[in-house]
Amino acid sequence: MSKFMLGKKAGMTQMFDENGLAIPATVIECGPMVVIQNKTEQTDGYKAVKVAVGDIRIKLVNKPDKGQFEKAGVSAKRHVREFRSEDSFSLGQEIKVSDMFIVGDHVDVSGVSKGKGFAGNIKRHGQKGGPGGHGSMYHRRVGSMGANTTPARVRKGKKLPGHMGAVNCTVQNLNVVLVDGERGILVIRGAIPGPKGGLISIESSVKAN
Repeated sequence: MSKFMLGKKAGMTQMFDENGLAIPATVIECGPMVVIQNKTEQTDGYKAVKVAVGDIRIKLVNKPDKGQFEKAGVSAKRHVREFRSEDSFSLGQEIKVSDMFIVGDHVDVSGVSKGKGFAGNIKRHGQKGGPGGHGSMYHRRVGSMGANTTPARVRKGKKLPGHMGAVNCTVQNLNVVLVDGERGILVIRGAIPGPKGGLISIESSVKAN
């Protein structure tokens, strides 16, 4: 079964293993998700399950989404996503985190990273910077732009200062260390993208050992 869950990053903490070693961990408040559509190859060209999470007022939902929520018999939701799955679910079915994951699973976690605004090349790309002496006058600026006469321009892909963060990124092959279906809590070893309260999607790892 394809495993997938939507949640909200609650923050980081630490746990201890059987040897007393501290494990850095991230707590995620998950679901419950509700199923609002089953996509099929006959109608959509592929098989997937469309799910939603997070209650909102009905006046904040557009008409197409409102009709889909009414057809599934669920209240209006804030976030709608889909995941590939060969399994079929009934419309309106609630999916809890304990229905999807168990301790020891390897997962990939995706989210929107923290926005850091306009950043220089040292912070953004980890470049070295100029000499530290007082007379160099070239400490944290961009280095060589390339050859002069040929090609007489800056090549595409040159690492330069610019907007940093606020992009969707994925951390792969993390371990699940705790699953609490009653409270809807999933604890994952290590750090994951995004700020506290950010939307997080968790799915089975594509590089599981």
